[in-house]
Amino acid sequence: MSDDIQRQQAMVLFDRAYKYQMRGELADAILLYKRSLETFPTAEAHTFLGWTYSMMDRYEEAIEACEKAIEVDPSFGNPYNDIGAYLIELNRWEEAIDWLKKATEATRYEAPQFPHMNLGRVYEHLGNYHEAMACYERAIEIDPFYRTAVWAKYELLARWN
Repeated sequence: MSDDIQRQQAMVLFDRAYKYQMRGELADAILLYKRSLETFPTAEAHTFLGWTYSMMDRYEEAIEACEKAIEVDPSFGNPYNDIGAYLIELNRWEEAIDWLKKATEATRYEAPQFPHMNLGRVYEHLGNYHEAMACYERAIEIDPFYRTAVWAKYELLARWN
């Protein structure tokens, strides 16, 4: 079977998995993401499998899935950000920094404001308010309508002054 046909079959499975995930049918989503990966491994399927694990508070498995995504496509930014976010959830704030910085440098990332926001959260948690503010402002610069970053910026300003 050609790579194109396998890729198309994998995308059909991926789409079905995503629909299950969005309906909260996480076990079915995991099975379909794994079938997609067996058919044709993509960084996206590994990353979304990780996201599904995270929705079940299975952060270590989520991190492993994202590491596999990076092996498949190191230019894909989502798994770097996701690892950083999962490390935050595990209260491993300092460890998250390098992953989030890599996400900000990724060449293929449709939502690059997210790692800047998450870096801001880390720096704010660690008491580095200047760096946190710079991260929030960068997220807003990328997406002026990213309300979470706008709120974080103004909440930090209110506490800081």
